[in-house]
Amino acid sequence: MLRTQPGRRREGVLSVSAEAEMAEEAILGFLQTREEIADSGEFAAAHGLDHSEVVNVIKSLHGFRYVDAQDIKRETWVLTEEGKKYADVGSPEVQLFLAVPPEGISREELQKRLDPSVFKIGSAQAGKNKWVEMGKHISRKVQHVDDKVKDMLTRIKDGQGIDADSIKALKARKLITPQTWKGYSVKRGPNYAPKRKKAATDLTRENLQRGDWRDLEFKEYNFSAKGPPSEGGHVHPLLKVRQQLKNIFLYMGFEEMPTNNYVESSFWNFDALFQPQQHPARDSHDTFFLKAPSTTRELPEDYLERVKRVHELGGYQSRGYGYEWKRDEANKNLLRTHTTAVSTRMLYLLAQKPFEPKKYFSIDRVFRNEAVDRTHLAEFHQIEGLICDRGLTLGDLIGVLHDFFSRIGMSKLRFKPAYNPYTEPSMEIFSYHEGLGKWVEIGNSGMFRPEMLLPMGLPEDVRVIAWGLSLERPTMILYGIDNIRDLFGHKVDLGLIKKNPICRLGNN
Repeated sequence: MLRTQPGRRREGVLSVSAEAEMAEEAILGFLQTREEIADSGEFAAAHGLDHSEVVNVIKSLHGFRYVDAQDIKRETWVLTEEGKKYADVGSPEVQLFLAVPPEGISREELQKRLDPSVFKIGSAQAGKNKWVEMGKHISRKVQHVDDKVKDMLTRIKDGQGIDADSIKALKARKLITPQTWKGYSVKRGPNYAPKRKKAATDLTRENLQRGDWRDLEFKEYNFSAKGPPSEGGHVHPLLKVRQQLKNIFLYMGFEEMPTNNYVESSFWNFDALFQPQQHPARDSHDTFFLKAPSTTRELPEDYLERVKRVHELGGYQSRGYGYEWKRDEANKNLLRTHTTAVSTRMLYLLAQKPFEPKKYFSIDRVFRNEAVDRTHLAEFHQIEGLICDRGLTLGDLIGVLHDFFSRIGMSKLRFKPAYNPYTEPSMEIFSYHEGLGKWVEIGNSGMFRPEMLLPMGLPEDVRVIAWGLSLERPTMILYGIDNIRDLFGHKVDLGLIKKNPICRLGNN
């Protein structure tokens, strides 16, 4: 039998399999002449084996009933990093005491001699122990002190026990922490044998030729075992709901807008939407501005001049904002704060051709400089739909909203007047949530202002109705998720992605 001397290993580095074989031979051989291994930790130390490897072997032998194993747990105390430091160099209170000369020292001079944390903790503990007189001038009250804290920490480090009051004191100072040691006691099992007989998994040609197939013990089939999980790709819940919403828009005759520009200029994101340059949304606390490239290279100059004029002086029956519009502010690049910047570009392109009615939609990512919590992220997805046609009214907008949201499964709607810089009138959209038993805000809507549309060159009788909502909120409702960080971002559980079902949106 292969054995090693207690506390020693064979020379050279053992492979994992060799270490396991040594542990298995030692365990089965020991039980051949003895009734029990009382403690796997003591057994491993006595045979010069790694305890974790012994534990793995015991679990394997227990699974095949070669041995019966019982759990052993022991609560021990170990030093924290701070505790280890004090065990080596001494406690802060003793360090502080030794730094005070017999004639005393000023507080400022003592602070220079000690680490800030040592001075802070040491002065509190030394004052509590009445070792020193604390004030502007610090002096000793006693001539000699014993470092009991260091002694107790050293005893714990060496595996010795200390009394309960000392444990409580060290624990309160966070110098020690509990640690659970796990091991096993082991006895012979119903299938015990001095050497494990490995079961064959296949009947080979050589077995038949040699005739040893008669003595082979074959491994039993486990018909309940599951095959390895598929490693194929999995669609994120947001993408599933996004595709269903896209299908609804397409069914209603909408055309998808290109949303591949995450970076936009302030002009398309704000100015073209008749949003004043002093608006709070343009603050860096609300918007991510780019450092490089910090400004855009080109803008349509004739259109830009018309936008500037309507901001400063008004027009189209509007007084404007009456401030000095700055080109430098419009040139700033940013991460788009809404997909309405895409709508602005599409409407401008539409105005450069003979007019024809259009129905556009987009579903893509936007960015806001917001504090992250359970309902907010710095990036999220916005759903936007718009219809551009002659003579549209607020009644058309309400009718389209009822049609769209009924296909999502939200048939009970209410509308509340609201304010947006680029829509007038504007409405917040509410739906009755059966599960919560109350009305919940689900989106925003409105009719684009003439100050936004007419500078583009659209005919005066053309109206644009639009609405928007987030993709995350309906997805969270459908999948029963109450924290947005569990749905989107670096903390998402990959198991959720693999196992989530398809959730249908209403009747589309």
